[in-house]
Amino acid sequence: MKKKIKEATQFLQEKGKIQPKIGIILGSGLGGLVEEVTSCKVIPYEQIPHFPVSTVEGHGGNMIIGYLHDIPVIMMQGRFHYYEGYSMQEITFPVRVMKALGIESLLVTNAAGGINESFVPGDLMIINDHIQAMGSNPLIGGNDEQLGARFPDMSRVYKESYRTMAKEVAKRLGISIKEGVYIAVTGPSYETPAEIRMFRTLGADAVGMSTVPEVIVAGHTKLPVLGISCITNLAAGVSTHTLSHKEVIETTERVKETFQTLAKEVVVEMVRKGE
Repeated sequence: MKKKIKEATQFLQEKGKIQPKIGIILGSGLGGLVEEVTSCKVIPYEQIPHFPVSTVEGHGGNMIIGYLHDIPVIMMQGRFHYYEGYSMQEITFPVRVMKALGIESLLVTNAAGGINESFVPGDLMIINDHIQAMGSNPLIGGNDEQLGARFPDMSRVYKESYRTMAKEVAKRLGISIKEGVYIAVTGPSYETPAEIRMFRTLGADAVGMSTVPEVIVAGHTKLPVLGISCITNLAAGVSTHTLSHKEVIETTERVKETFQTLAKEVVVEMVRKGE
């Protein structure tokens, strides 16, 4: 693992020539934030040693290095998923590489289905906790103490000061914001109404097929995290119509300007909070 991390890190250092402060993972349909990056270097995943390749519509498949609001960032335009057939270690490998590049915090975003019945498509939700329902964990296997502890604490991985800050930024910008628990499932099939009722009973507000493995690895490496979900559709049983990925992309396109405005301001404040 360390050899692979070193090779990917060296490749990106040679390409980017920037010391990023924040890593950003952009979920389905949210890759438009890349348009806001200046001095932008675009590196396709297939060129980076040991990186998987994203196969899902709405995921651009590039690593972006540049500046967002004058903050040096490294940004994943699209992520990898367990349902694509990759291992948990493969889909979280980029987080380890970004950590090795020197990032101080991680902003993760995703498209999610709304379980909370007060949510509507287009809402943005700050993740205050998660439920791991994917049946596997990226930390299974041998552990290298130089990368992180054998049994890392996950109770504070979503940094409280980041969540408070994001709510304050949203209020200042006049952006309505929700807060809640994200539950991760493997997919790629959407959930049944019975499953959604179960998830609601467990305390979940939104459901998706990503994010949690990356956050677990961030916690393993002691990277503080801010997570934001875009509620792109209502989950099965909450919604009465057929669920589709097309709806996910259409909703993220509709709210992309709001999301990008919030994300830009949040990145600046994340740096301030980390200093």
